[in-house]
Amino acid sequence: MIDFLIVLFYFIIIFFTALSGSKLNKIITSDEYFLSGRSLKWPSIALSTIATNVQGYQFLGMMGSAYLFGLAQANLEINAIQGLLIAAFVFVPVFLKYRITTITEFVKIKLGKKIALCYSLVSICLFSTITLGAALFWGAYAADMVFGDILGFISHNQIIRISFLIVVLGIFSAFYTYLGGLSAVVKTDIIQFFVLVLGGMVVLFVSISHLGGWNQLFIQTPEKMHLHLSANHEKLPWIHMFGLFFLNINYWCANQTVMQRAIAARSLKHAQTGLMVGGILKYFMAVIIIIPGIALYGIMDQPLSDPDMAFPYIVNNYIPIGLKGFILCGLFASLMSTVDSTFNSIATLWSIDIYSVYINKKANEYEKVNSGRKAIIYSFFTATFMGLVLLYLKFENSSGAFTHTLNELRYYINAGIVVLICSSIILVKPNHKYVLFGFLITLPLNFIMQSFLPEINYFMRAFIVIVAGLSISLYNSSLVKFKDLFYSYSIQNRNLGILLLISLVLIHLVFH
Repeated sequence: MIDFLIVLFYFIIIFFTALSGSKLNKIITSDEYFLSGRSLKWPSIALSTIATNVQGYQFLGMMGSAYLFGLAQANLEINAIQGLLIAAFVFVPVFLKYRITTITEFVKIKLGKKIALCYSLVSICLFSTITLGAALFWGAYAADMVFGDILGFISHNQIIRISFLIVVLGIFSAFYTYLGGLSAVVKTDIIQFFVLVLGGMVVLFVSISHLGGWNQLFIQTPEKMHLHLSANHEKLPWIHMFGLFFLNINYWCANQTVMQRAIAARSLKHAQTGLMVGGILKYFMAVIIIIPGIALYGIMDQPLSDPDMAFPYIVNNYIPIGLKGFILCGLFASLMSTVDSTFNSIATLWSIDIYSVYINKKANEYEKVNSGRKAIIYSFFTATFMGLVLLYLKFENSSGAFTHTLNELRYYINAGIVVLICSSIILVKPNHKYVLFGFLITLPLNFIMQSFLPEINYFMRAFIVIVAGLSISLYNSSLVKFKDLFYSYSIQNRNLGILLLISLVLIHLVFH
């Protein structure tokens, strides 16, 4: 009961924090609602960006994958630094220069109205289905795995319990995002960041303690302590980093959900500093997410039938009463920080890119905000449906690392987005027809490769598809000079970026 009360108290805090200072009875501008008045400082950008990035799937899916594949799974965390640095020094300076609200507006400036519309529609569809659906699924699934006995009052059927949680968590996150906009999202994200980090640290130190200490990672599980696996590994061959490089550009540079904080920055200094501090935090997140999975592999005599049970197993067997409730709060924090951010981004994309441009060109500030709020309601239903679909897929194949299944689904769409965003930043006077064709060809090319070359790792498949699409988009266009791509607000920011890049290289060399 004490664990349940802790969780209830957490939800109350989040709810009132989200609504504190909200202008519920006043007309607010679209900048205030979607971009928090463009006033965010670097600590808020750093904490909110990383809180948005960390989801339940990291604690369950990635920890489960680490249980299977070891430290190599950390590549998906630490190599995010590549994307964050490119975002900070290549994309954000341009975004702030044009004073955009959505990335679609930048695509429109560089590539034209038709391609911008494609980008926006694809992003809205992806966010409102797989992104939101996966976040709701992982949060609900994790809660049931850890608290299934307490949640038995909902139903004795596990699928019904998880389905109920998907709906309830979706309603709660959508409600305060609907009312408060980005300001509510950022305020709650800061709380949620510290909750999920503290919860993750408890799991980390408990698992290391039961293993016998940090040195036992190299004594009992030496085969799991390598960042680079063989080139023919089914899921994480070392060559997957080629595809991961481009996919990190998609996530950290072309993702409205992530970039919205940097776009809302008070200045370029705050945007760049916030993103780089976020890069430093990614190292810490990699430790608390990956290491417990490896430690559990060394602790257990019998392997888990479902690797995604690694996190629930640690919590249920090694965490005392009271702390379990705190851990569950961390899981809910990771869920809601992603869901509320995605709801807000969908509202922004719909209102600014679609409603104000194609439906009501003379929309006033109230109408823009109201249309965004309606988009949150509609996306709640699509997200709930997708969460239930993913629940079915998970129970159909419980023996695999489900995080990789979801990655494959995302990358069908993400490959095309990478082609668009890279073309928009590196091309001078691009040929719009070739760029559009390069974008559209990625989806059928992905299906063709999977059908005829199924043995190719999905990261490498994404790499090949993106290179093919970019090659088409580059035809008959000139490139921006390499030195003109990068811009730093100050020498201090530039040096911090260089140090961050060097640290990433050193980690790959040390843990090769």
